[in-house]
Amino acid sequence: TKPVKLGPEKAPLFANHRDVPWLARTHGVTVLPSVASLKALRGTTAAGGGRRPFAGFGDPYFSKSQELAAAEQAEPVQVASAEGAIRGLPVKLRSKPQTRGVDSATLALLPRLADTRTEINAIAQALGADPSRDVFLGAKAGEGQVKTMDLSGFKVIAFATHGLVAGDLNGLSQPALALSSPEVTGDREDGLLTMGEILGLKLNADWAVLSACNTAAADGRGAEAVSGLGRAFFYAGTRALLVSNWPVHSAATAELTTDLFRRQAADDNLSRAEALRQTRIHLIDEAGFKDNQGRTVFSYAHPIFWAPFTVVGDGGGARELRS
Repeated sequence: TKPVKLGPEKAPLFANHRDVPWLARTHGVTVLPSVASLKALRGTTAAGGGRRPFAGFGDPYFSKSQELAAAEQAEPVQVASAEGAIRGLPVKLRSKPQTRGVDSATLALLPRLADTRTEINAIAQALGADPSRDVFLGAKAGEGQVKTMDLSGFKVIAFATHGLVAGDLNGLSQPALALSSPEVTGDREDGLLTMGEILGLKLNADWAVLSACNTAAADGRGAEAVSGLGRAFFYAGTRALLVSNWPVHSAATAELTTDLFRRQAADDNLSRAEALRQTRIHLIDEAGFKDNQGRTVFSYAHPIFWAPFTVVGDGGGARELRS
């Protein structure tokens, strides 16, 4: 928010970014993908009571080989790219689709996001959800599962998977969320929850979380994804989206999402935009990546860790909008 000279590096790494006058220090920010979405949001009725806290979908298997590989592993593999090395330290970010320029792009080409299991389970725990009933991972994170559920009974719905735009995969003509392959689920769907299909859902959610979606694609097409998916979720009955705008760091994302929803669960009067602002400050001032001995390896003060997520839609969240 004003000129600043970054101070000398100090332990832990990136801690000097705590002294930067970030906008998050003073303002909570909400964005709207379109004027039409504002009209839709203003027409959304207040949420009723009796909703369960959370439904989460993550770590979909995009091919049979990914399912078989997962079955052979005692623990989920950490699928990540090593891009984003900063000052000699490789900060591993989640893999993103690399489908542009290939002759034929199918669902099986997408990289698995195994570490999203941790994130979905952490949010479920923070919100007091029942993982055995309301968490859908791996083969259970299928398109048929989403479309046959009564999603109107959930306050928060999370999809930790790839967000795609037209042309990313063969025959894809509109934005979509990638879910488990029909080879894995055995259903008759194609594994792509498209914008049109989202419009057909019946939701009554305070939040829809689109994590690992990488909606700000380098060629600018990501705006189409967040605009199209955002409008679809709003018309389906969601009041706000939490979207990631570039490949994220898994541990920092789990910290951000769980802290965010803990804050909202603890204070009925805390707005969504303000909850995210407070969470960002928590990551900047207090949080960091720890090794197996509990030592902080680097701070999350650098914006690569806390800035990817944006509130899209209704940033308010007054008590009457939540049961």
